[in-house]
Amino acid sequence: MADKLNVIWKEICSKVRAQVSADTFRRWFSSTKLIEADENNLTVFVPNHIYGLWIDSNYMAILNHAVTEVLGQPRKIQWEIGSGEVEAINSEVVSDDNNSASEKQLKILPAARNQIRSRKKPVAINASDDQIEKLTRKIGLNRNHRFDTFVVGSNNEYACAAAHAVSKGNSEGYNPLFIWGGPGLGKTHLLHAIGYEHVKRNPKCKIVYMTCEQFTNEFIEAIQNNSLSKFRNRYRKAELLLVDDIHFLAGKEKSQEEFFHTFNMICDGRRHIVLTSDRPAAEISDLEERIVSRCEWGLTAGLELPDVETRLAILRKKMAMWQVSLEDRIVEFLADRIRKSVRRLEGAMMRLASYSSLSGKSLTDEVIEGLLKDILREEGRRRVTIPSIQKEVALHFDVRIADMTARGRRSDVAFARQVAMYLSRTMTDHSLVEIGRAFGRDHGTVIHAVKKVETRMEKSQDIRQKVSILGSRLSSV
Repeated sequence: MADKLNVIWKEICSKVRAQVSADTFRRWFSSTKLIEADENNLTVFVPNHIYGLWIDSNYMAILNHAVTEVLGQPRKIQWEIGSGEVEAINSEVVSDDNNSASEKQLKILPAARNQIRSRKKPVAINASDDQIEKLTRKIGLNRNHRFDTFVVGSNNEYACAAAHAVSKGNSEGYNPLFIWGGPGLGKTHLLHAIGYEHVKRNPKCKIVYMTCEQFTNEFIEAIQNNSLSKFRNRYRKAELLLVDDIHFLAGKEKSQEEFFHTFNMICDGRRHIVLTSDRPAAEISDLEERIVSRCEWGLTAGLELPDVETRLAILRKKMAMWQVSLEDRIVEFLADRIRKSVRRLEGAMMRLASYSSLSGKSLTDEVIEGLLKDILREEGRRRVTIPSIQKEVALHFDVRIADMTARGRRSDVAFARQVAMYLSRTMTDHSLVEIGRAFGRDHGTVIHAVKKVETRMEKSQDIRQKVSILGSRLSSV
């Protein structure tokens, strides 16, 4: 029976695969499996709540159509939530006419539940608009940062799905949720969206939103005013703690100690934490190992740079929200030239729209270039490649380019290589794995190199100047 169900599901998945991108299919459908079927229902295994939620929200119409095509009539899809990944049986879906699925093949599969478990969903208590307005203002949430205003693309769909799941109370098994990414990619937006959704569903939930800078300042103030008890009650009794910019804690020993105990109190009470950072926890210099390990307890989701299609979608959505209008050629120009930050992209759009509205003049290419000169210069400045970094560093330290990837351990060569890795990490968008591969090393070596260079820069003005000079040269290339 299991073989027949596999045939059915592969045929359904082949229909889905024809309607979505390869990346989308691989991410959301390759780890699913049909485990039970009857005349009315299909029960599908998914590794965790995120998968079921995301397919429900984004691909259910496509999936229902595929089921109807294969089986001749609709079936209700039910999700079985697993405790981990299963074998990706659908990664290479093919349709086999000789094994065409039919309704006669559909019988109940005796469920093997050894690695499958379901969870109860929390009951929602929807808040009124007035309650939402008052509570979001009190908590410090931006009401414009909601899920319906967040543009989802291939660069952020996993993080968005995870945030959706947590916002609906389905965060068991991935507490905390740790969202990381560069400036302007949407970390804070998702953090506020989670809080906003919680307010809507349960206005009585005690939600605390904070930046780590705020946490540190309040902690210092509490020590000075002898009010630590009040400070601790505010944070440690939260049912949902939203923490922005965890990297700000780096090097602040007393604040880290306090946050560590706050974290433990929240998790021990089976309450939930969501954290954001501009980099993975393991890469935050001067962050205590015990805090790093707790940040990695649950689910980590990264935000990557948006592709050009996503950038276009962001601009068009913001134009509709802000009721501004720009010619298609200008929108396409912005999406093509501004790649590093969504915040910068939106700012450039508003700058052009404001100029056009206030001056009444048309936006010629010369005017656009003049208005966005600083932004375009910054975008161009940061287009640096790993090979160009290796070449410039080798020239500066008088070593061979081949030494960048060689296994030699001479101290002068090793340090030059570490500087090149540091610059590759700070001046390019490549992942740790990609940087390590470019230097013939693993990602752990890159992390070590970055921390080593940062430490030496802190202690030596000469090294700090050398790295700064190299950065300036590379930026002007």
